[in-house]
Amino acid sequence: MKLSIIIPAKDESKSLKNWLPELCKTYLDAQIIVVDDGSTDNTSDIAKQAGATVVRHPISLGNGAAIKSGVRASSGDTLLFMDGDGQHQIKDIPKLIETFNQGYDMVVGARKAKDQASIWRRLANGFGCWLSSLIVKQRIEDLTSGFRVAKADCFKAFLHLLPNGFSYPTTITMAFFRTGFTVAYKTVDVRNRFGKSHLRPIRDAFKFLIIIYKMTILYSPCKVFIPVSLLHFIAGFANYAYTYHVTGRFTNMSAVLISAGIIIFLIGLISEQITSLMYQQTAQKVNPHD
Repeated sequence: MKLSIIIPAKDESKSLKNWLPELCKTYLDAQIIVVDDGSTDNTSDIAKQAGATVVRHPISLGNGAAIKSGVRASSGDTLLFMDGDGQHQIKDIPKLIETFNQGYDMVVGARKAKDQASIWRRLANGFGCWLSSLIVKQRIEDLTSGFRVAKADCFKAFLHLLPNGFSYPTTITMAFFRTGFTVAYKTVDVRNRFGKSHLRPIRDAFKFLIIIYKMTILYSPCKVFIPVSLLHFIAGFANYAYTYHVTGRFTNMSAVLISAGIIIFLIGLISEQITSLMYQQTAQKVNPHD
């Protein structure tokens, strides 16, 4: 195993100073990459002093963009991701790698509910895990954890799908499940982060819902299009029953609703075929079990 550890960081100099030197000393053979996402402090200097390779964005592009830059700069066949805020503990890395070596394509460090930063994040992550588990028909224990280890070729196959901003973990998790790659969860302990969070609850909650919706479309479009199609059918026939009972005729609104239901259903079928072909091509390019 050639390990690359990728750490996205924005204004995390105080945090990195506390634990990055220990990480570099513990994993001397690993490629440790700190992606400085437009920091205004000396994050880059602290990372260089600790012995890490630094990739710097001149402006802040977002956590997902930092992850993508780190992956592109990596040379390992195994990628390990940690947040730069100090929440993830070095002592939990062997636990993830041990499980990963059992043959999984990705192992995610799952936080305990009590370790969520706030009750709102706990509720949001819980809802996301529940909804995503329904979609993929697999148990997802932590949808937004940034602490994970994955096969590099599998991860890179979905690099183009990752958003530049919030919640790349949601996207990569759903993509792995859709392609049939194996994913495991390992419970880890997290510490309180250093400094303030860069998340904005209202804005990022809306973005989180959009990401869930987009990944549902990418994962299984019919799970979105068919219910919407049925709603249009039901509304169309209900409107027809009402207008026929009241006026004795079939109205234009009923025709529009029923026609829309048929069109949405057909779009869903086409989208399902396109999605299947896309993931089939990805799976053919990557054989994670070599």
